Amino acid sequence: MPTSDMQTGASASRIDLARLLRPRSIAIAGASPEPASVGGVILKNIAGSGFNGPLHLVSPTRAEINGIPCLPSIQALPQGVDVAVLNVPRKAVKEAIEACIERGVGGAVVFAAGFREAGEEGAQEQEEIARICRDGGLALLGPNCMGFANYISGAALSFESLEFQPAADGPHMGVIAQSGAMASNIRSALLARGIRISHVVSTGNEAVVRVDHVIRHLVEEGANLIAVYVEQIRDPAAFLDAARMARQAGRPIIMVHPGSSASGRAAAQSHTGAMLGDYATMKAAVEDEGVVLVETMDELFDTAAILYRFPAPSQGAMGIVTNSGAVRGISLDFCEKVGLPVAALGEETLDALREMLPPQCEASNPLDVGIAGFSDASVFAKTTNAMMTDPAVGAVLLALAGGGPWQQRAKSDVIAPLARTAPKPVALAIIGDEAPLDPGCVKPLRDTDTPLFRSPDRALRAFRAVRDYADALARVGTRTPQPPPAPKLPRRGPLPEYEGKALLSEYGIRVPKGVLVFRDVDSAVQLAACFGYPVAMKLQAASLTHKSDVGGVILGIKDEAALRAGWQRLMDSAQLHIPEGGLDGILIEKMAPPGLELVLGGRNDPEWGSFVVFGLGGVWVEALDAVEMLPAHASRAQVLDRLHQMRGAKLLGPFRGQPARDVEAVADAILALGAILRTHPEIREVDVNPLTVFARGEGVMALDALFITE
Repeated sequence: MPTSDMQTGASASRIDLARLLRPRSIAIAGASPEPASVGGVILKNIAGSGFNGPLHLVSPTRAEINGIPCLPSIQALPQGVDVAVLNVPRKAVKEAIEACIERGVGGAVVFAAGFREAGEEGAQEQEEIARICRDGGLALLGPNCMGFANYISGAALSFESLEFQPAADGPHMGVIAQSGAMASNIRSALLARGIRISHVVSTGNEAVVRVDHVIRHLVEEGANLIAVYVEQIRDPAAFLDAARMARQAGRPIIMVHPGSSASGRAAAQSHTGAMLGDYATMKAAVEDEGVVLVETMDELFDTAAILYRFPAPSQGAMGIVTNSGAVRGISLDFCEKVGLPVAALGEETLDALREMLPPQCEASNPLDVGIAGFSDASVFAKTTNAMMTDPAVGAVLLALAGGGPWQQRAKSDVIAPLARTAPKPVALAIIGDEAPLDPGCVKPLRDTDTPLFRSPDRALRAFRAVRDYADALARVGTRTPQPPPAPKLPRRGPLPEYEGKALLSEYGIRVPKGVLVFRDVDSAVQLAACFGYPVAMKLQAASLTHKSDVGGVILGIKDEAALRAGWQRLMDSAQLHIPEGGLDGILIEKMAPPGLELVLGGRNDPEWGSFVVFGLGGVWVEALDAVEMLPAHASRAQVLDRLHQMRGAKLLGPFRGQPARDVEAVADAILALGAILRTHPEIREVDVNPLTVFARGEGVMALDALFITE
C-alpha cells in the first residue's frame, strides 16, 4: 500500500490522499458568481492556481456560473471526480458526503464548523461522518478547515483569497496546520522570507485526514521541509511513524504545538475540541524522532529559514563573526541563556584568523573584526571560511552592523556566494530591526537562499533549534538496543515495595539490605540485630501505595525496645487501613547512609512509548521543577548529557563542602530502569523516590519503589 493511502476503521478502507491533494478533476457544491462570497473566492483561486482539468459546479438554482454549466445536485456528477468542495451548511454535510461516495468521489473538503469543537452532539455527528467516509473510501479534509493549496500541480481549494506565482526551481516547503488561520500565517511569513511553498493544508478537526497522513504525502511529493502547527496529535503512533519516514528521507519537520502551559492546553482544547495529552511526553517522543519542536511562531519562521537552505546541518558548536564589540558581548550572553554552546576554536584556526586580521583584532570566538571589513568586505568571507574548517564549529552566524547601502551590498556580494556552497549552515544577521536594507543587498541573499535576519538573538535561537536537530539525527544510531523479553509480572495493579525493590535489584539497582517479616516480631528483632541498628520498618500491601499517609513507615529505629513498640504501631495501623488478608508483612531494612536525594521514575505510555524521568528529589523537585524526561532507549551519553544539563545539576558536583556525586551510577540506574520498562510493557508507571546518590565511586541506592502494572 502506498504510504499516502490510509488504512483506518473496521473495514480497513483504502483512501487515496493523492486524489484529494493532487486532483485531476474538481467539483464545487456551493459555487457562487459573487466574488466576495466563499464560493466566489474558491472559483477565483482555482482559476488563479492554473488548474486546467475538468471543473464541475453544483447549484440547484443556477444554470451556469461564469460561463461554466451547473449541475442540479451532487448525484448528477460524473462518476469518479477526484475531489469535491462541499461549501454547504453543517446540517447538509452528511447527506453531501453520502452522495459523493455514491458517485465515487475520491476526496472532499468540508469548511463547515460546529462539529467536535462545538460539544458532545457535534462530536457524535463528526464521528458518524468519519465512519461513513472510512467505509466508503472518501478522503475527508476537515470539517472546520480552510482547505488546501497545491502550488506545484495547480489546485487551490480554499476560501482564503490567494495570490499565485509560477512555481520556481529549487527546494520547496510544505505547510500543515490544524488551524486555518495559522496555515495562512505560516504561508505568508515563509513567502516573505523568500521560501518557496509547495503545499498549504489546513486539516481542521481531522475527522479522517490527519496531520500524519499529510506529512507522508508531502514527503512522497518531494517537499524538502515541512512546517506543522498542531493542537492535538490524534494518533501518536502514526505521527511518530510519519516523522520517522520524514527523518529517514532527510526532510526536516518544524513544529509548533501549544499546550506546554495549563492555559495553553485549555485554549487549544476550546479551539479544536481536543483532549490533550501530556505535553512533556509528546515533546520527548517527537524530538526523539527528529521533529524540531519550537515554542513560538517566530522560531518556526527563523528555523525554517536555516533548514530550508541547510536541511542536513552539522553537529558542533556555534561560530560567530561580527564587526561590533557590543554585538560580540550580547551574543555571548544570549548563547549562554538559550543553551547554545560557542565553539572553542583550535590553534590552527586561531592562527589562520590572526593572519587575516590587523594586530589589534583578537582571534577569538565570537570574532570581532572591528573596522577591518569597512573597506574590504572579503574579510567576512575569509574569516567565516576559516571558522567553518574548524571541526568544533557546526554553524556560523555573521552578526553585523550593515553600514550604508554600498557597504550592505559589499557584504552581501561576498557572503551570498559563500553561503551558496557552504558545507555547514551560514546565516547573516544585519542589526537594525525594521530599518530598510538596500535592495541590492537583499537580492543576492534571496537568490542563494541565504538565511537573512535582522536580529542576532532570533538567529541564535533558531541555530539552537538547528543544533538540537543535528544532535537528534546523530542520536538515532546510538539508541540502547532492545533488551531480551522477560516473563510478565504476576500482579496487576500496584506492587508492594518489597516486590518492586526485588525487580530493581534484578536489574542492578542497589536497594537497602532488607527482609519481609510476617506477624513475627521476634524474627524482626533477630534481623535487626543481624543488620545492625538503625533500621526502618514499613508496612507492605498492594493496596497501600502511600504508606506514610497512614503511619505505615517508621525510620531510624535505634534498639530492640523501639522496634517492638514500632511493630505494634504498624500492626494497629494495618488493621485500620489494610483489608483483611491484604497485609504481606513488614519490611525490615537497614537504614541507608545520607546522600543527595534524586527522583527516578518512568512510564509505558500506550500512545507514545516508554520513558524515564529523573531529577533532584526532596524539596528541589518542586522548587526547581528539576525533572528531565527521556525515551527509555536513550543512550548512556544522552543520559549523562541531560544529567549535567538539568536544573540544579551543580549539586551533583562538589558543592558547599559536599563531595562530588556518583553521576555514572545515576546513569546506570536510569538505563536499568529504561530496560525494566522496555522488557515489561505491562508496567504502567514506576516511581523510585528517593534514589539516594552517594559520593563518586560509592553508587546509588533506591530507598522506596512503587510499580503499577496492568
